[in-house]
Amino acid sequence: MKILVCITHVPDTTSKIAFSDNNTKFDSTNVQYIIGPYEDYAISKAVDLKSSNNAHVTVLNVGKSESDPSLRRALAIGADEAIRIDADPMDTFFVATQIASHVKGETYDLILMGRESIDFNGGIVHSLVGQMLGIPAFSPVMQLEINDSKVKMTREIEGGKEYLETSLPLIAGCQEPIAEWKIPNMRGIMTARTKPFEVVEAYDSETRSRNKNFELPKEKGGIQLIDPDEVEKLHELLRNEAKVI
Repeated sequence: MKILVCITHVPDTTSKIAFSDNNTKFDSTNVQYIIGPYEDYAISKAVDLKSSNNAHVTVLNVGKSESDPSLRRALAIGADEAIRIDADPMDTFFVATQIASHVKGETYDLILMGRESIDFNGGIVHSLVGQMLGIPAFSPVMQLEINDSKVKMTREIEGGKEYLETSLPLIAGCQEPIAEWKIPNMRGIMTARTKPFEVVEAYDSETRSRNKNFELPKEKGGIQLIDPDEVEKLHELLRNEAKVI
């Protein structure tokens, strides 16, 4: 079995965000980058499947050299090889086209991604790739089991869960609790240095959107505590000050 895991290289949620050039560019100064948390679930699931299905795991990122540490971390967790498509991830269509173009030249049984990246939270790359490749895509997937080419999945839907049975190949957008996060150990970190790491040129593709400017959310104001017995006062504040009712 061949598994492809697509990862993002995103700012840690604890980083302080700022913009430059009149709020038209993201300022990456002193920003800590990580593998997207949902992609961490995807990598962990792929490593679990590697053990139980004798699978070969390839990890892929669309990005520049700044993404290399995230790919190295994925190798240390247990991926067998890494590929970086050397391009700025301009928009979701561009990223999906890069992934699909790579996959067309390979034969993957399973493609795992996170349910969404935590920077732009688009959550549509897996669906776009599935459409481009003509294979089914499911998200968000909470459980996934494979028996030969048969797949059983549990997917979160509004108000409940959906249980699915299908066959390979497919694309899954992962979220908890599909697998437990794995932390690289020293042996994994050392062996990652000798695993294949390939950088390939970007494929021809257009971008269909661009960021005009950015804006930070307004700072949160103070809070006012209301005694549980003062329901009428709470009602008055919600109506006259917060103006939400």
